[in-house]
Amino acid sequence: MDDDTNLASSDLSDQPNSDQPKVDKSRRRTLIGVTGAVGAVAGIGAATPFVMSMFPSERARAAGAPLEVDIGNIEPGMMITEEWRGKPVWILHRTAEMIEAVRESDGKVADPDSRLPMQPEYAKNELRSIKPDYLVLVGICTHLGCSPSQKLEAGEASGLGAEWLGGFFCPCHGSRFDLAGRVYKGAPAPANLDVPPHTYLSETRVLIGEDRKGA
Repeated sequence: MDDDTNLASSDLSDQPNSDQPKVDKSRRRTLIGVTGAVGAVAGIGAATPFVMSMFPSERARAAGAPLEVDIGNIEPGMMITEEWRGKPVWILHRTAEMIEAVRESDGKVADPDSRLPMQPEYAKNELRSIKPDYLVLVGICTHLGCSPSQKLEAGEASGLGAEWLGGFFCPCHGSRFDLAGRVYKGAPAPANLDVPPHTYLSETRVLIGEDRKGA
């Protein structure tokens, strides 16, 4: 009788206790996976503002943050347009012929020596540039704020007559500018196109919106 009782007790002790909660291992694994995923997403979310802070915001650029431009791929005779302070900025890679055309325009433009302060001191020269090959201009007419068209090609092909040496033309009121952004005599525009502050960081990179001595 005692042996039967002990055997029954032993059998019962080996069976799971019905009063203890059962552990759902698959559910536990799912919860761990979800928790890990949420943690990863939170980590990415925390990192994103830091990464984005490394780039100038649109608001900062609109307020005048300097703009770095790669000019290494601009072929001679080509012009690109960038935006700085909400304004178009032209960067023209002038050819030797274009530079000569600027010199030929001296007697036709209103301010050949750039006496009016429409450019930084370091660009106050005949070509209105730091480097003769590159012209950096704000592409807004000094008359009423229109944006002139590029008419870089000389002669009849430009649509401006055989005497045209290349430059820019504002179709709104007919102002003409040469390949240094100097306004022609008798045009409605009262001054040359603005040259923005800029400096060259290297042979192929220019920083628009910042002056540096010795640039």
